Amino acid sequence: MTRAEEGSSDSCVVTEPIIIARSDHNISRANISKNAVKVLYRLKNAGYEAYLVGGGVRDLLLGREPKDFDVATDALPEQVKAVFTNCRLIGRRFRLAHVHFGREIIEVATFRSLANTDTKGDRQIENGRILRDNVYGSIEEDAQRRDFTINALYYNIEDFSVVDYADGMTDLRNGILRLLGDPAQRYREDPVRMLRAVRFAGKLGFIIDPACERPLPEMAPLLSEVPASRLFEEVLKLFMGGAALETFEKLRHYHLFGQLFPATEEALSHEDHEFPITLVNRGLENTDARLQAQKPVTPAFLFAVLLWEAVRRRAESYENEGLYPIQAIQEASSEVLSEQAQRISIPKRFSYPMRDIWYLQPRFLNRSGKRPQRLLTHPRFRAAYDFLLLRAESGEVEQELADWWTRFQKEQGQGQRQMSEQPRRGRNSRRRRRRKPRRTAASPSENE
Repeated sequence: MTRAEEGSSDSCVVTEPIIIARSDHNISRANISKNAVKVLYRLKNAGYEAYLVGGGVRDLLLGREPKDFDVATDALPEQVKAVFTNCRLIGRRFRLAHVHFGREIIEVATFRSLANTDTKGDRQIENGRILRDNVYGSIEEDAQRRDFTINALYYNIEDFSVVDYADGMTDLRNGILRLLGDPAQRYREDPVRMLRAVRFAGKLGFIIDPACERPLPEMAPLLSEVPASRLFEEVLKLFMGGAALETFEKLRHYHLFGQLFPATEEALSHEDHEFPITLVNRGLENTDARLQAQKPVTPAFLFAVLLWEAVRRRAESYENEGLYPIQAIQEASSEVLSEQAQRISIPKRFSYPMRDIWYLQPRFLNRSGKRPQRLLTHPRFRAAYDFLLLRAESGEVEQELADWWTRFQKEQGQGQRQMSEQPRRGRNSRRRRRRKPRRTAASPSENE
């Protein structure tokens, strides 16, 4: 079965589905979450259609371990809730059923319709963007509502076959990322699809189809219409999926990064040294390495890396005006975070530790007396020290400073006292002119 003629609004949707029998694909129930299998069978036994769908099917076919499992069904959300006592209905934009099994959640969505209105739901579209979409339909319609062909694959629990409505298996084999329908229209409906295209391309190593790639730079400003809280979640997916560095490079290539981090993009666009971009690259490489080693990664450190150059440049400007380094960092941090909150809402549980990481950087310069020992006891010392190492690796600060703090941590009491008493070349001791810091109102978006 061939793909329809290029350029048609439904160019990636086939009239008749391709059925891949169990013997012709590699998905086994043994590799599916036992709770997802329970949900599929419970819905089937209750008389409803039930399919595993989306990224879970895609990753299983690629031999990857899925991060989560989503289910699609013809049961309405209220009917799903009636089947499962451990179910909660969530969402206004998209009504979904979450079936809870301890810490694991299986997301169940009702088939979406292509119709503009329907007696079984409602849809709100404004300036081409879908603001609410709770119009329900058939599996054929639901397939056409998916974003990418490789995500329009359905695993049928009835006979263990894979149902392909969009020739997604071909794109999966060829490593092609292709949108269903007209790319410009699909990006306009939901601008986050541009970020998803870049994320999947980076994560899977796929090539974005040229027709889907061309509109990206021109349509990037549409991201400004996406709620800041939603963009925070999308940024975590972009940079905490194991391909942060490649994703960062693609975001900049398609002019998307500047829509997410305008102050950082501005700082990087006219850098006069190599270290700003090197620090970001090293930080993202470190994030990928920690995820690969199954070590924890905190969003606070990630955002500290991504926003540091904007903070550093502004703090440097304030120091030149006469502020002390710690005052300059504090004022610059408040301003940059206040501006950033207009694009991405960073919760306080991450923005506060991020500020501490920045605030401690000037204190690493004070290596005499009891100040080094006091700094060691700070709750954020380890994160701030790791950040200092990144700055040294990128050439922003002297490697000698990072090496000193590495040795200082290994020494015991007497050794630490001797190190803090050794004479070092003093910093410029010119008297700074005091300046009243400009107060920046706390951003209402910085909330839990």
